[in-house]
Amino acid sequence: MTSGLSAYTVLCMERPSWDEYFMAIAEEVARRSTCMRRHVGAVLVVEKRILATGYNGAPRGVAHCAEVGCLRQQMQVPSGERHELCRGLHAEQNAVIQAAKHGVRITGATLYTTHHPCSLCAKIAINAGIERIVCRRDYPDDLGKGLLAESGVRLEVLPPAKS
Repeated sequence: MTSGLSAYTVLCMERPSWDEYFMAIAEEVARRSTCMRRHVGAVLVVEKRILATGYNGAPRGVAHCAEVGCLRQQMQVPSGERHELCRGLHAEQNAVIQAAKHGVRITGATLYTTHHPCSLCAKIAINAGIERIVCRRDYPDDLGKGLLAESGVRLEVLPPAKS
């Protein structure tokens, strides 16, 4: 025991919150990313149950940017602009696609994502019925932020992970 605290109290002090727990899983999912610019992971959750995950990278059967080069870097496209000029799908898109592919209903879900969703992913989340988004890092796309606010999707930003 620490300083007279019970073992249970010490355990609770070290135990992550549910948001921290699912964000840690999103961070782990991001390690699968094949993007050369940014590794992003996403986890869809309903009632503390993981429904689907996704990470950013090229579609199934398409060469990864590490193999053929990053189109966005070659064209000097700034981050947060011209999303269509990319070989890859975003993590949030892949999570929604995986749920749909396997017939998993995500209405009312919370989306945990390592980065704030872009405007494309924000629109997908809104129409998919996602009610809450928890992210850790910003992304330079004010339209995405505005769409989420206007639609009523709750957005929460977690502080950086403790090392």
